[in-house]
Amino acid sequence: MPLSRVRTTAAAALVLAAAAGCGDAGGLKGAGATPTAVSPARLWPELTPASSPAYEIGEVTTEVVKGVEVPGDDIRRVDPVAVVRAEIEANPDDYESAKAPYRETARRMADCGPSGGDASRCPVLTPYYRDLSGDGQEDLTLGFQLLPDKLTAIRVYTVQKHRLVRVMSYDDAVSGVELAGRSVIVRAPSEVAGYEYRLQWTWDAQANAMLLTHDEMLRTGPHKHSPKPSATSSASASSASGR
Repeated sequence: MPLSRVRTTAAAALVLAAAAGCGDAGGLKGAGATPTAVSPARLWPELTPASSPAYEIGEVTTEVVKGVEVPGDDIRRVDPVAVVRAEIEANPDDYESAKAPYRETARRMADCGPSGGDASRCPVLTPYYRDLSGDGQEDLTLGFQLLPDKLTAIRVYTVQKHRLVRVMSYDDAVSGVELAGRSVIVRAPSEVAGYEYRLQWTWDAQANAMLLTHDEMLRTGPHKHSPKPSATSSASASSASGR
């Protein structure tokens, strides 16, 4: 806007404000005392800064998915069921060994796909496609049930150098999942009634992965009952926030 127009507009605003003030007998009213600003207080400055993390919370979890092709670099042509089966094969201690915690998931994979049995028993959830990495190409957000614990595995995949790459991995007792911009937001129940956990993963170009950028507890209401969360809530992404 030209400077002359700025001055004219400002002058007109002052005239209007003065005219409006003539009819206001009360004038300006105070809003009360302003709280005193308190600067951040650094605790224990004598502590030596840590050079490595004490716990592994999976800040960067990228992995090439072996055995799954990406025809024409089109992620929509990748079979989500094949992706889950590849993870099961790569992690037999979790899915296929005698003491595997999620053997039921592996068993129910037989119900997935066109040649499967009861499709309602298939643990693979509906896939979603959105450009989360900002490269102009769609990425795959995939979920599947971890049984019998009734947990949900949440994965994000992208295509890099003609390969399918997993750029996010998280398991929990989930009450909701959202996609917003370049972020995946997971809501999980809290053991505190009336509250829930809200965890947000956002694409980071430097790390070339989805990073856990927010981990907070939010109020959902005074009377809402929250079921007991899984151990994953406090074992994986919880360590950084002190839950």
